[in-house]
Amino acid sequence: MPESLGFEPPEENPGDQAWHRRARAEYALNRWRTATPPRFRDAEATVPEVAAWADHTLTDNASAGGLLLSGHTGTGKTHQAYGALRRIAAGGPDKFELIAVNSADMYGSLRPTQVLGAAERELRRLCEVQYLLLDDLGTAKTSEWTEEITYRLINYRYNHCLPTIITSNLPARDDAGPDLTDFVGARVASRLAEMVTTLVPMIGDDRRRGGRAA
Repeated sequence: MPESLGFEPPEENPGDQAWHRRARAEYALNRWRTATPPRFRDAEATVPEVAAWADHTLTDNASAGGLLLSGHTGTGKTHQAYGALRRIAAGGPDKFELIAVNSADMYGSLRPTQVLGAAERELRRLCEVQYLLLDDLGTAKTSEWTEEITYRLINYRYNHCLPTIITSNLPARDDAGPDLTDFVGARVASRLAEMVTTLVPMIGDDRRRGGRAA
């Protein structure tokens, strides 16, 4: 139709694949913002290995496996973890469900209460969510109960090929001192070794002392 008749083509075409991808990205980013604390709303995956894991997850969710970020306090582990999830969301995935939780808070929410079945329902929710960020694994006091909870969570996500991001102040393996294996126990460590496809040691000074969230 000639422009002289006042016709202007629409800016967005709902039948176009690029339009649908942008719509999915907008939806996913909104869900990411909802699950992300304000301190990490500017998070970006700047470490190449973290960005590569996010891109792999976006391309083939089932084969991405887990991402483990380990290192001393303040080296940017949590920032990179939220950045990886933001990168996935921005790519416009077909589905985007996310739970991000500190490990100490997770164990607190899973302790038995007077509400029958509440802890089991919460554990099931953590097991089944598409993307799980488990922050600061290894900081809570260890016990047979925490080991059992961790095993059930990791084992379910391993068996169902669900992408999981874990951050920890403990190294994955350290013959000279405590490591993540000492905290989670042999059964969980075995599952983690098979589930984690990308291990990223985070090194450097404590960025929090410089005023930057990490």
